[in-house]
Amino acid sequence: MIKSDIEKSSPSPTKEIKLQEKRGRGRPKGSKNKNKTQVILTSELLRIQKMIKSLFKLLAKFIPLTYLVLDGHFGNNNALQMARQVNLHIISKLRYDSALYIPYQHPDPNSYSRRKYGDKIDYNNIPDKYLCKSSIEGKIQTDVYQCTLLQKEFAQALNIVILVKTNLNTNARSHVILFSSDLKLSSEKIIDYYKLRFQIEFNFRDAKQFWGLEDFMNLSQTAVTNAVNLAFFMVNLSHHLLADFRLLNPDSGILDLKAHYRGFRYVREILKMLPEMPEPILLTQIFAKLTSLGRIHNVSTGVEPS
Repeated sequence: MIKSDIEKSSPSPTKEIKLQEKRGRGRPKGSKNKNKTQVILTSELLRIQKMIKSLFKLLAKFIPLTYLVLDGHFGNNNALQMARQVNLHIISKLRYDSALYIPYQHPDPNSYSRRKYGDKIDYNNIPDKYLCKSSIEGKIQTDVYQCTLLQKEFAQALNIVILVKTNLNTNARSHVILFSSDLKLSSEKIIDYYKLRFQIEFNFRDAKQFWGLEDFMNLSQTAVTNAVNLAFFMVNLSHHLLADFRLLNPDSGILDLKAHYRGFRYVREILKMLPEMPEPILLTQIFAKLTSLGRIHNVSTGVEPS
């Protein structure tokens, strides 16, 4: 997407906050609570929302859409409200140092309390009651915590999943904070759905690197649409073929697959020019030799397909 001059010149919400004049501590006299669900969407969020509505028109009758997965750039209240406006739940990532609070529970149910935020989460000492899974692989221990927490910039409570990795040899720790607006979604699904974002990036990488998405020179809308669709169709087809191809060639990739089928086509065209078909043993050797040219990984000893 190429940003317009207006989009380039308009400051981000974060910069606008920094540009505001500094004021003293405490709440200004006469100020009122703001409705955090009423937000002004940036041009970027409006563009995404427009794409989602177009997708609804194409898929609404066939596939029900529930979740919108976005990277950490969209881990903010504006993106969450944009998703809720089109009846989707967001799944994204927060900053590693986000200030998250346990909802305050007043000890006396008969008394009225306006307090909303309880204790702040300490990422080095997360309460054990939020631990839902722990595993060790090699020297790395992975702990998965899940809880409903509050963040002061968001209009609603968040379904938070914290993945903490600890090096058992050095005790070094790191963590990632995922969240969803769907408070009933399990930690396993939040993690699995967020992983799908990387698969989308891998698909774009394959389309650019192997199937011409970066190289086509079409200009008209129809021609560009056809070229893009063909590139992603080949991504799906190659993944399907690669699954069977790896049964005999477990380390193979897309380049190996392309080299194999290119050599296979060359052999078939050459055979059409011969007056007689070679002996089966010789034919197998020819297939094995020509389909191995240009490959990255070693050729298997399995029988080549006919």
